Amino acid sequence: MSKHFVIVGAGEAGARAAMGLREQGFDGDVTLVGGETHLPYERPPLSKDGMVAEVFAAKTIATAERLAEAGVAFRGGATVAGIDRAGKRLAMGDGSALPYDKLLLATGASPRRLAGVEGERIVYLRTIEDAQRLRGALGAGRHIAIVGGGFIGLELAASARARGAEVTLIEALPRLLSRGVPEAIAGRIAARHLAGGVRLVFGDAIAGIESGADSARVTLASGTRVDADLVLIGIGAVPNVGLAEAAGLAIDNGIAVNGQLATDDADIFAAGDCASFPLAIYGGRRVRLESWRNAQDQGNLAVRNMLGAGEIGASVPWFWSDQYELTLQIAGLADEGAVTVERELAEGSILFHLSADGRLVAASGIGVGNAVARDIRLAEMLIGRGARPDVAALGDPGVRLKGLLAA
Repeated sequence: MSKHFVIVGAGEAGARAAMGLREQGFDGDVTLVGGETHLPYERPPLSKDGMVAEVFAAKTIATAERLAEAGVAFRGGATVAGIDRAGKRLAMGDGSALPYDKLLLATGASPRRLAGVEGERIVYLRTIEDAQRLRGALGAGRHIAIVGGGFIGLELAASARARGAEVTLIEALPRLLSRGVPEAIAGRIAARHLAGGVRLVFGDAIAGIESGADSARVTLASGTRVDADLVLIGIGAVPNVGLAEAAGLAIDNGIAVNGQLATDDADIFAAGDCASFPLAIYGGRRVRLESWRNAQDQGNLAVRNMLGAGEIGASVPWFWSDQYELTLQIAGLADEGAVTVERELAEGSILFHLSADGRLVAASGIGVGNAVARDIRLAEMLIGRGARPDVAALGDPGVRLKGLLAA
């Protein structure tokens, strides 16, 4: 009898997994279940090109033709009401049942919401519809207030300025990007936003947000009021674990999986933004990564292990963000470092983070365009190998990282 593999979640991890099953030679049935009616699409461009391009167009991960050619049954606009682990079937929102032999949960994450803050002038960014609504509010003569100084808020601030809108960005903490980005690089990003005309407000909490028919007002703890045409809330994301939790699967800042991305049910795996997993290169530290590449890597790893490979994930975390002409790239986890070494480049700089015993654990770079891309990639390879490069060589731009890798 033909096996049936079901993937719940049609984002980067889920779509990648569906195609990956065929690339791995799986000849059974594959069903990809998506909550949105759209074909699988990439979310990172929504805050970047999707805002500034002359014509809005989502970047599709897999077309209907490609899915059909691969023999992937796509069920868009579908909801899953529950998982019957004993019977190995999904209870669908329309009352039907969907049996599975192996199940991959790639349910992603949702924007973290401010309790009690709702209204026509309050927006979050996650979907195509969110992006279209936000894009329509950008332009000369408009004022956007952004709550949150993380990647989403900053990318949208840069996009809004590119379209001529006024921007006030409010961050309750003393600086931007306090989670995972070194202060020196965050400072450079802040300076670029100030130069770009963004008003930055630090260290002031939100006391209240009011949404009217034509405008909104943000009131801060200091008493300061910010009037705007639209308020974007960008205060992080929470993993979509409701389905897994209701089924009795372990939850630990996401659906808890092992190094092979298997849950505590041997026939159920999880991948992408919804999953927390142990990173072997950091002593098994459990993390949850909201990143495009991680979603791709884990989609591929999950299907290999659903097919019995027994492979432990070994990818080095990698993040990137485009703001104005600058690109930020980080390989590894900077907070694992005890020592930092800086390398200045012609159009950028890189901070190398080393553990107390000299192992390279992360590299944080920022520069114009692709100025840091090659060196960050080489640093990523050094991190993956557990290398202990010479500190002086790391700081010397005349020493090629490729040579350190060869050594």
